[in-house]
Amino acid sequence: MAEYRRALAEYLQARASYAASSDAYWRMIGEKRRLRASKRANHEPISLEDYALTQPPVYSGPPKPHDPSKPHEEAPPAPAVYVPVVADFLAAAQREFKFVPRMPQNESEFKRAYAAAALTAGLTREQVVRIYGFEAGGNGDYEVQAGLENNKRARAITTALGYNQLLATNSVEIVAEKGNQFIKDLTARAVQLPDGERTTLASKIPVIRKMVNFSISVPDDWNQHQLLANTPKGLGIHAMNLDLDVGPLLQTQKLLDSIVFARRKGYDQMLTAAELEMMNLTGDGNGFDMITMPRDWRDKVPTANFFQRSGYYDNPVAQRNNVVGKLIAATDARMDQEVRKPGARELAAALR
Repeated sequence: MAEYRRALAEYLQARASYAASSDAYWRMIGEKRRLRASKRANHEPISLEDYALTQPPVYSGPPKPHDPSKPHEEAPPAPAVYVPVVADFLAAAQREFKFVPRMPQNESEFKRAYAAAALTAGLTREQVVRIYGFEAGGNGDYEVQAGLENNKRARAITTALGYNQLLATNSVEIVAEKGNQFIKDLTARAVQLPDGERTTLASKIPVIRKMVNFSISVPDDWNQHQLLANTPKGLGIHAMNLDLDVGPLLQTQKLLDSIVFARRKGYDQMLTAAELEMMNLTGDGNGFDMITMPRDWRDKVPTANFFQRSGYYDNPVAQRNNVVGKLIAATDARMDQEVRKPGARELAAALR
């Protein structure tokens, strides 16, 4: 027991030291991010020293010792946090909005609708296909969800859904900001359809209006939208990604918003698929920060600068490719691989 108490004391001291250094590191990340935002707002130049240039601390102390007085006691596994899945989104849409999405008859039908929405939004073929390859694994179907790409019986890891993997929070935010535009677009489209199809499409307008009213019931803020996304109504809104008429609009709008953000900031070059994916992956502000830094900084600036603490540790790709240059190169390499798969080739054909 004396040896155990000594080992436990060493372990607790090492963990406390690691926790203190980790807290200090992530405070620095936040402070430097705020500093860069302030400089940009004041049109001041950003320097390399305005980023954290060291990697996050890694625990390297001793493992937690086993208590010899409890030889058969094992720590109970942490309960898995349930992540809602497609069945939950559909049930919520029916229960909260009395709405059932119009599902495609086959995958090709959704790809054609997605391609049409993407081209109308001004996205390039390269952007659409390569981001689909990266986000949906090159062969994902329209209801592919994070964690379930290769095994429908596995556990979902987030609510990320569809060809470019919108989170439920993304869906709520886009409906809040662009829902009224969707209503105008769908109304104009309905006028041109035969009677039966017109009635089906027009029936979605009041549903979307209810979703808009719910989504704008809080300030236009990511954290506020996240709270709404975790409610039954928020999950119901997320089901719109599965609708043949609205889903492609929702998903391509997410990519278009990033392009518009970059243009508004004065970035007039065509974003490569990997650059657009950085904005899709880390948020527009962080992604824009990454892609506009001088290229000779990219191999010096850790990816931790562009994530929240929890998001960084939930992203093994950003940890393995732990500087900006490596992350962008790894994203491009993954895209090169995935666009060869049948789903990506089919989407590419729909974009011609």
